[in-house]
Amino acid sequence: MNNLVKISELFDLKYGNSLELINLEQCKSTEFNSIPFVSRTEKNNGVSTFVYEMLDVDPNPAHTLTVALGGSVLSTFYQPIPFYTGFHVLVLSPKKEMTAIEMLFYAKCISSNKYKYNYGRQANKTLKEILIPEEIPIETLNHLKNYNKNLRKKFIDKPFISNKFDLNTENWKYFNINDVFDISLGKPIHSTQLEESNNYELPYITRTGLNNGLAYFAEPNFLTDEKINKKNAITIGAEGYKAFFQSNDFINGNKINILRNKKLNKYNALFLCLILNKVLCDKFNYGRGATNNRIKKLKIKLPFKDDRPDFEFMENYIKTIKYSKAL
Repeated sequence: MNNLVKISELFDLKYGNSLELINLEQCKSTEFNSIPFVSRTEKNNGVSTFVYEMLDVDPNPAHTLTVALGGSVLSTFYQPIPFYTGFHVLVLSPKKEMTAIEMLFYAKCISSNKYKYNYGRQANKTLKEILIPEEIPIETLNHLKNYNKNLRKKFIDKPFISNKFDLNTENWKYFNINDVFDISLGKPIHSTQLEESNNYELPYITRTGLNNGLAYFAEPNFLTDEKINKKNAITIGAEGYKAFFQSNDFINGNKINILRNKKLNKYNALFLCLILNKVLCDKFNYGRGATNNRIKKLKIKLPFKDDRPDFEFMENYIKTIKYSKAL
């Protein structure tokens, strides 16, 4: 049996930056000098947003683990790049050389102790005492390496097609969004009516602007067909005001707009979501939600052919982008 040791024997533990998000300038992840802001959330690898890096605050180093001491207690994630943290987030640096796969293994070991904690019992004083394996069992390590190798094979960085397309927006045309999509409001299901599932069967889409709108996967036990939305649709949450393509059948929470077009597929939908998100970002904010009536009044500029949106061009353009073969 593998020896168990305290976390503090394998990792150096220190508090993160303990920054308040209200004092930081948020930005997109693609902005120059953007940096992840890790909080106590259990979603999105602990990253709640991106902020601009500050000259007078050093980021936490890459290749470390973050552990939430409060909030979603013991949510543990591997951070591959430098980052800032909010309050009550501990940063764990390995005392010996570890690969990313080994770090991910220990992140899972630590988070498996979540059952010991709750909002009333935080992990501030006891985290360093938690026991974890001193070494990763060789069969487990080999399995993880093979899994990682197979996963990388799927994400081929080559484009689906090698053609080049001129993306000159000056030649595009404005369309009323109502003429491009059939727009409806999803039939809401409250989260208290649902049971979370580990089968990844039925996505529950909410107004969040993260994780493709996914809150979690739900058990379809009691749900009738009329409550389940068919796949190949774009969803926009009123407060999240982000467009996401849903490739599977799904259910939704409150105020979820559903956009459909018979020509929609996973390629042209990604193109359209990029266009929609630019417009949504300009038009809406937390004080002005993307309601169904407001969305129907929007105009979007698209490539066209014979005075209609050119779905074929949109699809083929996405297929020319690196990694499109892995979609």
